[in-house]
Amino acid sequence: MMACSKQENTQWTTTIIISKALQNHDICRSLMAQQHRIRFSDSVEDGAFIFPMSGTAFLFLHPQELPKNCDESHHVTTQIDRFLQVHRNSFLFLFDAFDGGKEYLTFLQRRFFGANLRIIPVRSNADIIKGMLTIAKVTSKPHVNIVLERLAQVGRHILENSSVHQMLKDLK
Repeated sequence: MMACSKQENTQWTTTIIISKALQNHDICRSLMAQQHRIRFSDSVEDGAFIFPMSGTAFLFLHPQELPKNCDESHHVTTQIDRFLQVHRNSFLFLFDAFDGGKEYLTFLQRRFFGANLRIIPVRSNADIIKGMLTIAKVTSKPHVNIVLERLAQVGRHILENSSVHQMLKDLK
């Protein structure tokens, strides 16, 4: 494996475009405290966090915004549909601590099956921040290149040390 470079040991910061509706939210304050460049916008979906350098977008639905049952979910599904129309690489953070969470999670998974949406259950704002920053970092340059190179190294290592591969070489 590669040794950690100096670049990896420094704190990673990036620009984040955030829905103006979240301007006073704890998540935004935490991101600002970590020295990320925050831009608030009225033109993005309420609850959206967009990382332009990585091409990822995250939608945060507050537990109070979620309907009590799947029959009342038209507003939420419309919001998610609009979000998906704009963003190709999209993630939805869904608090699994709210009432009826498993039923609603299953409903959303079925409703958006095949869509380019990954649903990530979270329990706290810290989970949201950690998840967003991790995904955005590994999908932005130059980090994506480092990750791809490491995956290629692992693949080569597995092939070189595979007993099946060695057996096939011996048969030839």
